[in-house]
Amino acid sequence: MLALACSTCTFASSTESQRWTKEFANELYSKQPWLVGSNHIPAYAINELEMWQADTFDPKRIDLELGWAESIGLNTMRVFLHDLLWQQDPEGFKKRIDVFLRIAEKHHIKPLFVLFDSCWDPNPHVGKQHEPWPGIHNAGWVQSPGAKALKDPLQYPGLEAYVKGVVGAFAKDPRVSGWDVWNEPDNTNHGSYSELEPSNKVALVLALLPRVSVRARQAHPTAKLFTDSTQVL
Repeated sequence: MLALACSTCTFASSTESQRWTKEFANELYSKQPWLVGSNHIPAYAINELEMWQADTFDPKRIDLELGWAESIGLNTMRVFLHDLLWQQDPEGFKKRIDVFLRIAEKHHIKPLFVLFDSCWDPNPHVGKQHEPWPGIHNAGWVQSPGAKALKDPLQYPGLEAYVKGVVGAFAKDPRVSGWDVWNEPDNTNHGSYSELEPSNKVALVLALLPRVSVRARQAHPTAKLFTDSTQVL
């Protein structure tokens, strides 16, 4: 299950640069319903790229699965996005997010969107994804940004533009419950993809994370911003 009121998360005000006070956070949550949900990836998708790309995006399947979620009492879903989707087709990506939000609203579900993720395969690519590997946990999941982009400061403005573009497009949207700026920023994937990771990965992430967090705040979203890290935001 997904607990949004997480004691290890760091929260940022939507309109100010300082961290939320304990009193402000408690007041906010006192006005919210009890959130019950999970991470969500449709059964047809091996990763977040396959979920969202135009040639594989499947609203009917999403509608079916969110209907199941509603039937067991879930009212939120944590859903992963990807910077390569923005680079590939920004306008189409926003339209598909809107379609997803319409479906979620139909089922009384307010999703939490994840912008970046340090888990699993560090070499993502758009287009056709590989077939599932039976018996391997998260065998097709990919990081955002990938190792190549993370190591190249020249790509950072593009990553910031992705954050500004996506959060900005839905900043005032009441259908969104929150924005997870970066999932597990200190994850080095030891034991799975560690040999493919930059040796200074955590340092690179912690240098980039404040920059993308600023871009998210500058969009002035009405939904909460947070990350797993306690060092930034």
